[in-house]
Amino acid sequence: MAAINYFKTTAKIITGAKSITTLPQEIKQLGGRNVFIITDEGIIKAGICDQVIQILKGSVKAVSVYGSVPPEPPLETIADCLEQARQARCDLIIGLGGGSSMDVAKVISVLLTNKKPLNDLIGINLVEKRGIPKILIPTSAGTGSEVTPIAILTDCSENLKKGIVSDYLFPEVAILDAELTISLPPLATAASGIDALIHAIEAYTSVNATSMTDHLALRAIELIVSNIRSAWANGNNIEARMKMLEGSCLAGQAFANAGVTAVHAFAYPLGGEFHVSHGVANAVMLCTVLRFNLLANLSKFGTLGKVLCPDISSTDNKVLANGGILFLEELIADLQLPKTLRELNVPREAIGGMAEGVMKVTRLLANNPRKITLADAVSIYQSVY
Repeated sequence: MAAINYFKTTAKIITGAKSITTLPQEIKQLGGRNVFIITDEGIIKAGICDQVIQILKGSVKAVSVYGSVPPEPPLETIADCLEQARQARCDLIIGLGGGSSMDVAKVISVLLTNKKPLNDLIGINLVEKRGIPKILIPTSAGTGSEVTPIAILTDCSENLKKGIVSDYLFPEVAILDAELTISLPPLATAASGIDALIHAIEAYTSVNATSMTDHLALRAIELIVSNIRSAWANGNNIEARMKMLEGSCLAGQAFANAGVTAVHAFAYPLGGEFHVSHGVANAVMLCTVLRFNLLANLSKFGTLGKVLCPDISSTDNKVLANGGILFLEELIADLQLPKTLRELNVPREAIGGMAEGVMKVTRLLANNPRKITLADAVSIYQSVY
């Protein structure tokens, strides 16, 4: 008997160059008058926030901006942003930027309507009420946060990333406008793009994958590997940028339903303790974790290898899987991303503590196709040193 599967995603997704101009009508439909934009300093300096404010001029009563979201936002950022949101008496939130800004926007939305403190929301399905309406606008092709019910925050006291997972975190609208990603520099383009690719790979190999998430993940992989080099080498290539946004979105829909696995679990301590950017941490861990996992489902990893390297003539799944991993190693090298923990200035003596941190990320390890022990975690980190 076939299993019963559920698929959830953002209700409305608007795509295309200049799709940002649809903002006023979407806000009107949601009844927004006092708009609160959550973004970061880079987006403000690039003029993107001013562009959004200009589009909103005359269509809303007031626009306030919180422009201090840091990468890998700590829990303390939420308290600061929430205070400003309350002072603004906002009735609609726009999350503008990368995953950090969009995740903070999701959390602020529900904190404005829920009485529970932030720490009581960390976990799965602990949010009791829908938040105020939110529109998410990614300015990079990476996290897929605009179509996920997840927000990731950093707990500096434990040097760990922690997640809030709730259907109430889905935005009412997501807008994908490739013109907003043109100013993204090469390193950020590479790191965010690899993050999106890993979302698709891990969704495809997750134990919770379904036929629907498989289709989304495989299409995302095709789009990203065909366009990431072009977007990295020539940031003004609007076609490559749009396809990267589409790939990131599809990957987000896949992993929002199937989950990510151990690559992300190993990346979390690197971000939490050493403040390595999320995409870079994932890129460093990717190939070693895939080699560890592939024996758990050779058929799927073989298909993955064939999608990554369609020219491989072998029909042996192990050969195909290893060919796919070699392709990924070459891709990471082409994008000039780090390949070792040494390059990230992570001391070898930190490996034991990071491995213990990995074992705490049970939400993700539960999705992994192969069981991981503490000894395995130590060995995997040592292999990447």
